[in-house]
Amino acid sequence: MSKRDGVVLRVAAGWTVFVWGTFIRNILKDHTHSTGFKAVHITLAVISLGFAAAIWMIAARNRKHAGDRVAAP
Repeated sequence: MSKRDGVVLRVAAGWTVFVWGTFIRNILKDHTHSTGFKAVHITLAVISLGFAAAIWMIAARNRKHAGDRVAAP
């Protein structure tokens, strides 16, 4: 994976965390939505945040391995 691909993955993961983090904060402060609505959307947020963490780890691992490949003779 190229360095640019890794940066794109990290930006996508960061954006996901920002969007869902903001949404969770807003939904918890809002008292107009039902408990079911909140439960479903918080579950979706947790799943998306898990994917973001996985994407970040893949990009970081790939960056580490790319450095190993370049350093090897």
